Amino acid sequence: MGVKLKRIYDDATKDDGVRILVDRVWPRGVSKKKANLDEWMKEIGPSKELRKWFNHEVDKFAIFKKKYEKELQSGAQKANYDQLKQMQKENNTITLLFSAKDETHNQAVVIKEMLEKHT
Repeated sequence: MGVKLKRIYDDATKDDGVRILVDRVWPRGVSKKKANLDEWMKEIGPSKELRKWFNHEVDKFAIFKKKYEKELQSGAQKANYDQLKQMQKENNTITLLFSAKDETHNQAVVIKEMLEKHT
């Protein structure tokens, strides 16, 4: 139950619930069929500028997180974030899918933490 995180490259399972890709860019090497998505919220991803600045550098993650949280609360991503909060209320389990190799320093982690704070 709740919000789960999973790499898009991992196989879908029955306990994933609603599968939502939260990357702005479609992941390399994954077919739409294999992705087995319920939703692709590309607009929820970090802005192009923030994504390029962060560049998955772990030492920048704390600053990235603050800036991205601000985007989710007041930027162009807010509408998608509000939609995601509604999906969370309507479903027992949602799984946020991402393509980053680093499973602890990425936008899906930030989204999950925010969703869990606001429930």
